[in-house]
Amino acid sequence: MNLIEINESHDPRVAAYTAIRERDLTNGHGGRFIVEGKVTLETLLTRGRFKAESLFLCETRLAPLAVLLAQVPDGVPVYVAPQGVMDEIAGFPMHRGVLACGLKGTPLAPADVLPADGPSTALLLAGLSNHDNVGACFRNAAAFGASAALLDAESCDPLYRKAIRVSSGTALWLPFAHGGTGASLIEAAETTGHEVWALTPDPRAEPLPSLKVPPRLALLLGAEGPGLPRELIARARPVRIPMTDGFDSVNVATAAAIALSHVFGMRR
Repeated sequence: MNLIEINESHDPRVAAYTAIRERDLTNGHGGRFIVEGKVTLETLLTRGRFKAESLFLCETRLAPLAVLLAQVPDGVPVYVAPQGVMDEIAGFPMHRGVLACGLKGTPLAPADVLPADGPSTALLLAGLSNHDNVGACFRNAAAFGASAALLDAESCDPLYRKAIRVSSGTALWLPFAHGGTGASLIEAAETTGHEVWALTPDPRAEPLPSLKVPPRLALLLGAEGPGLPRELIARARPVRIPMTDGFDSVNVATAAAIALSHVFGMRR
């Protein structure tokens, strides 16, 4: 390993890790992203589709992570600092003591991530600005065998640190494309032969359990609260999740999990 000791908080070599929370709020990482914790680091090194630029560890984490650190590619620096120095650099107490900086690389387009043929389930997210919801949707998509995720430009970055953590690292390997509009997501899915179901609480929509699952399906979900705009629902097949009387909605990530689980179970 290329171990490099960091003994003071203003060392320019760890500039990417300075004031992480403030940078998160301003997208100050640019073409980079930060992962936090052992689980996401392991995914980045062993399964992720992104390259690691560097690691930053508390010195007490070296021994416990020895087996994993043996998989760090040659030439990738592993910065090591005492707990106090690491906390000062990050801007808050780094209890896990494990950070890494990855490179986003060239963004993928919908055509790059949607399978060209064969059975496929795609998750389409329009207007999701909550990082926890995006991360949870990615975790659910991976758990129930989704092929890819498409997010419009209004949705938050799946490579935001908290979204990665909530996704349990699945945002690092599940193919996704981020950009465009909700309408363009529908168009991309339909162009590749996916039937699009728009999840809505509208009582006039068809109940999910009554539908036959097509071989190629895209599930479209909107933001917490407002849900999907009417014009997007009108461009797809409106589908609702049956619920008890007087209650018409659940968290968007929960709705995604229910719909994805239904599709997964019907295909088995």
